[in-house]
Amino acid sequence: MSRTITLLPGDGIGPEVTAATVRVIEAVGAEFEWESHVVGAEAVQAGDEPLPQRVIDSIQRNKVCLKGPVTTPVGKGFRSINVQLRQALVLYANLRPTLSIPGLATRFEGVDLVVVRENTEGLYSGIEHQVVPGVVESLKIITEVASTRVSEFAFKYARANGRKRITAVHKANIMKLSDGLFLECFRQVSKRYPDIEADDRIIDAMCMNLVIRPETYDMLLLENLYGDIVSDLCAGLVGGLGVSPGANLGEDAAVFEAVHGSAPDIAGRGVANPLALMRSAVMMLHHLGHVDQAKRLETALLHVLVDQKVRTRDLGGTAGTHEFTEAVVRAIEAA
Repeated sequence: MSRTITLLPGDGIGPEVTAATVRVIEAVGAEFEWESHVVGAEAVQAGDEPLPQRVIDSIQRNKVCLKGPVTTPVGKGFRSINVQLRQALVLYANLRPTLSIPGLATRFEGVDLVVVRENTEGLYSGIEHQVVPGVVESLKIITEVASTRVSEFAFKYARANGRKRITAVHKANIMKLSDGLFLECFRQVSKRYPDIEADDRIIDAMCMNLVIRPETYDMLLLENLYGDIVSDLCAGLVGGLGVSPGANLGEDAAVFEAVHGSAPDIAGRGVANPLALMRSAVMMLHHLGHVDQAKRLETALLHVLVDQKVRTRDLGGTAGTHEFTEAVVRAIEAA
């Protein structure tokens, strides 16, 4: 029976990597109907809001969305579509698995980390104003409800996926009230999961340790801004944002996305790497209970990357978007 998925192709290279990902999803036999919508600058150019209400309605109705990258204006213009989606749909947990790909040359081997980021508040609450000319105030919002909720998510995920340790990352030595509340909520939740080891690290020490000994960590739990920065750092340990999948999860909806930017400088040239969004699609298939299809796609991706060594330019290869995609399709069909 066909299921409808909201599709946000995005802009820049978004439509290219999204079309490639839809192609491989269909190749594994997933019967989805795609409900496509335009957001961001393209929506504004069409005389609409950057994030039209019908997009929110679509995701609420379909429960699942596959999203390409969307450009966020720097220093002006509309608020990040990513942030707006997460807040409007209460997608409170950002899930970013970080796993070394065999045969892909990076500074580290054997990295196997999961980053969980609180997704709805902190400094990304968007509450800021000019006090007087030359002085701007931005409010960092940390609540017991959100901190407890994301901590529960992390421990449940750890238990369900065989993870043994969660490290909360904070700056509670300086921000004693806000980060202190986040840390205390984590510690309280940890008491209900005695089978999962729980510890914590200060954010600056964590960043240093990650670029020295990333293999010593299992799962990381961070508030919004720290999680944004550290999850990208972790992606750099295994080959960059072009290989890293991501999901934004709530009680009633889920958005699976490429975590990299829209790369307008290479848009339309057919050289974009669709791997990150394809790996996000693997997460989406698992989320929907299509476990066999998720495994088939994951196996095909590894076969193409590792055995056939078909890689896009950012990974040291020569393949374009279409060539890489068709290699994955052939691997699926041959399995």
